[in-house]
Amino acid sequence: MGPQAPAGSALSAPRLVAAAREELGTGRRWRLPAARALQLAGEVLAVAAGLKPALLYDCGAAGPAELRRYLARLREAGLAPGRLHVLGAGGSALLLHPGLARRRLAAVLRAHPAPFMDVSAGRQSPGLCRPAEAKAIKDHLAALLAHLRAAEATAAGPVSSSEVVPAGWNLCTIVGVLLGYPAAYAFSVEESAENCLALTPLRVFTVQASCPRIKNGLRVQIYSFSIPESLCAELKEVLDAWCDELKEAFSVQNDFVDLCISSEVVSLPAVAL
Repeated sequence: MGPQAPAGSALSAPRLVAAAREELGTGRRWRLPAARALQLAGEVLAVAAGLKPALLYDCGAAGPAELRRYLARLREAGLAPGRLHVLGAGGSALLLHPGLARRRLAAVLRAHPAPFMDVSAGRQSPGLCRPAEAKAIKDHLAALLAHLRAAEATAAGPVSSSEVVPAGWNLCTIVGVLLGYPAAYAFSVEESAENCLALTPLRVFTVQASCPRIKNGLRVQIYSFSIPESLCAELKEVLDAWCDELKEAFSVQNDFVDLCISSEVVSLPAVAL
């Protein structure tokens, strides 16, 4: 392992691009574009800085082992000096800020009403999940929290990893919670993976910030999620609390500047979750 750059110092963009291409694209003809590699490094930094509990890796076929090697390279470059955890779940790979992810799960387990939006295909319009449906989701979240606590107790080294078997879980909902969304979509996995969001007005929230540590002018998308416009009033308190917590987390870090939280209403012919 090479020398590690001091935390908080300017980062080498070519080193970050090389780390992504060499560790996440090995043996494949596919080549990660430099701009996407820098975005990915920025998203990892957002997790490490405590701005969001997790990110879902979706840049290719790399699994947990490749992600751990990639993160080791980022640590050498000085990008993420804190502890990180790679979670495998149902073929997906997530990068977690261990403490923040556990606190996020615990907060959702305490929340009343539960911030789960039922968008099952059989519904005429979205609505909050009924208590029985919310309890089933919370049982899965509690199992995941127990898994993460056990993984943390046995973790060794700066980057740990574990695999969870999501038997019967709706991964769309679980991942939405882990990613730090103020409210997560849910639907009946027994009925269909389809949903009732087609042509439904959705308020799309986007959070971006500049990351001069990686590259001057680089804007990193930290969050992007949607809430049905019809539920925004009902979820206003949840959305306001999420926004306040994000601004507080932003105020105590020094990796990003110029936070921008925006939203717009869109209607799409089909929505994939």
